Amino acid sequence: MTHVNWAAFSTAAPEMAAITEKRFGTFRHHVLATLRRDGSPRTSGLEADFRAGELWLGMMADSLKALDLRRDPRFALQANPGEGTDMAGGDVRISGRAYEVEDGATKTAYVKEVEPPQPFHLFRTELTEVVRTYVEDEKYLVVQVWKPGEPVRTIKRT
Repeated sequence: MTHVNWAAFSTAAPEMAAITEKRFGTFRHHVLATLRRDGSPRTSGLEADFRAGELWLGMMADSLKALDLRRDPRFALQANPGEGTDMAGGDVRISGRAYEVEDGATKTAYVKEVEPPQPFHLFRTELTEVVRTYVEDEKYLVVQVWKPGEPVRTIKRT
C-alpha cells in the first residue's frame, strides 16, 4: 500500500480535503478511536492539527491513546458533529496509521510553532481512508469515500 500523508491526499482529492479541513476546523475537539491491548476500541478526545502537509496528532505524555498508538498505529478520527443535528458540512472521518515522531528537529520545530503543553507525544499520520457523509437536497444521503490510489467514490441513497 502507498503511504499517503495529508499533502498527498490534498493533491489527489483537493475539494474533499478542503471540506475535511474546514469541517475539522469548525470545532477544537474531536474523537479519536484507537485499539486497546485486547483489541477492543477506545475513544478519546483529541485536537487535530493540519500543518505543513501533515495531519498531526498530539497528546499528553503516557496517555492511554498514545500508548495504544505506540502498540498498534491504526486509528479513526471523527470530526466533532457540533450542536444539534444539522451537521453543516457533513460528517467526516479519517482513518489511517499514526507513527510517533522520533526526529528531534521535527518535534522541536512543531513545539516552536504550536507551543503544546509539555511533555507530549507527537504522531504523524498516514491515511488509509477519508469518508464524508452528508444530506443533499433534503432527499439523498451522500457518502464520499477516498482511499489511496483511487478516485473519490460517491454513493447516493434515498
